[in-house]
Amino acid sequence: MKVNKIVALQVMMSIVLMLGTASCSKKSSSSRGSRATGWDVDSQNGTAARNAGKKQQAGPGLVFVEGGTFTMGKVQDDVMHDWNNTPTQQHVQSFYMDETEVTNGMYLEYLEWLKKVFPPTEESYKNIYAGASPDTLVWRNRLGYNETMTNNYLRHPAYADYPVVGVNWIQAVEFSKWRTDRVNEAVLEKERYIKRGAKTQDVSAESLFNTEAYLASPSTSYGGNEEIVLKKSPNGRRPKKGKDGTVEEQKNVYAQRSSGIILPEYRLPTEAEWEYAAAADVGQREYNIYKGQKKYPWSGDYTRSAKRKNRGDQLANFKQGNGDYGGIAGWSDDGADITNKIKSYPANDFGLYDMAGNVAEWVADVYRPIIDNEANDFNYYRGNQYAKNKIGKDGKLEIITKDNIKYTTLSNGKVVATNLPGEIAQVPVDENETYLRQNFSKSDNINYRDGDKQSSRYYDFGDSESADDAKKETMYNSPVHNVTTDSLGNMVRKYDNSSKRTTLINDNARVYKGGSWRDRAYWLDPAQRRYFPQDMATDYIGFRCAMSRVGAKTERRKSPRN
Repeated sequence: MKVNKIVALQVMMSIVLMLGTASCSKKSSSSRGSRATGWDVDSQNGTAARNAGKKQQAGPGLVFVEGGTFTMGKVQDDVMHDWNNTPTQQHVQSFYMDETEVTNGMYLEYLEWLKKVFPPTEESYKNIYAGASPDTLVWRNRLGYNETMTNNYLRHPAYADYPVVGVNWIQAVEFSKWRTDRVNEAVLEKERYIKRGAKTQDVSAESLFNTEAYLASPSTSYGGNEEIVLKKSPNGRRPKKGKDGTVEEQKNVYAQRSSGIILPEYRLPTEAEWEYAAAADVGQREYNIYKGQKKYPWSGDYTRSAKRKNRGDQLANFKQGNGDYGGIAGWSDDGADITNKIKSYPANDFGLYDMAGNVAEWVADVYRPIIDNEANDFNYYRGNQYAKNKIGKDGKLEIITKDNIKYTTLSNGKVVATNLPGEIAQVPVDENETYLRQNFSKSDNINYRDGDKQSSRYYDFGDSESADDAKKETMYNSPVHNVTTDSLGNMVRKYDNSSKRTTLINDNARVYKGGSWRDRAYWLDPAQRRYFPQDMATDYIGFRCAMSRVGAKTERRKSPRN
């Protein structure tokens, strides 16, 4: 009997030990435990570990484009003999892209916000709204009556869902920056890091939200108003207030980049991204066989649909022939004469609309005739100008105020603001960032490997060289016109009348892609590329935004099997 009691006791002790071991094992493998230290990250300042695995959310209006390898450059016709897009194999990382072109309605939202925050009647802000406004005179033709579009296209509600035009490259970039801040402002409000309604009710030029400024110094956002910029504990709850009125001390009280909720910036797509997204070769796979690159954003070598439901319908808005922009009345070829409402034609295999026709689109790249794949075949882009935050004499970040807004004067005399109050002032990187680096050696890399002497890494500009001597060394010696405004706001034009200029290509020439309502079908090929001055606008160039993808290349849960 005594032996049985001893055996029973041993069995019970074994069960207790097993349960304890299982409990310890379960605790050590808890999702809250850091893989580096084993600490409970929910009770420590372990933001990165706590948010590990959080996926990026697509911003408003964006469609996911899974990256991959493709042939960039001409692979079909070259009737123009430009020789500016020799085929090269490139790889593009996954990214997000606007489902449609930016519309008049979207751009008007931007203009109304600028007018509200920066009243044009105030001297300090008089150029901000006017500088962002599209050039509606692009519709005028000396031998055509287009005053209907000049007066109505931008603002009439009938055109609200039509792509915005008359916007130059600089204005498109500024719109993208504004959109970044407004989207992240809405995200922070949703997550209760910002007082609800603050983004519309309490907005003013003296207390603007800027994404990078918030990340660098959140307590100074909205002019340092603690009633707007809310504090939040790491576990998601608001800090408690004691009986004496004091608020408990918290860490990680503001949203950070490691919080995983702040989106990367909206921007213009690179040329490689745009061409990859337009071609949408993802749809060329059938029975695990790749059928080759497309001529257009849709399958097939023709511009008309071959599907039984809509056979014969044009798949894009483009010019059919001389004087033929939309067919005979009642027998319309593409349903439009000028631009057309977004989503009027089928999307491509990425779900993107109007990647051919309607309007051509600005991309981020500076134009050069040759794509240098020998230098880089991964996320190719020409136009890098590296900058860093400017630190004031007091050791703090310098924030733009109404007294140091930066303006640039365009070739037509229009003054455009290139930064706004609330943003962090930027300066070019210097030798502190470039010394002993192999990947870059200066701030401005636009001219890198484009054939001129200054592209040499060890080129010495020299203090004794004159501007004319330096100009002779450049490969693309385009005319250098100087247009400024004097203290009274009058335009001062100084034209370069030199007879030795051999090209119109310079560092301000930007690439635009895709055909438009003014173009023949030849330009609908995604590989086609053209250039236009970044400070000029037309009635056939619009734009759409892109956003980088962070994290996994694919949104599929598992990698596809071979």
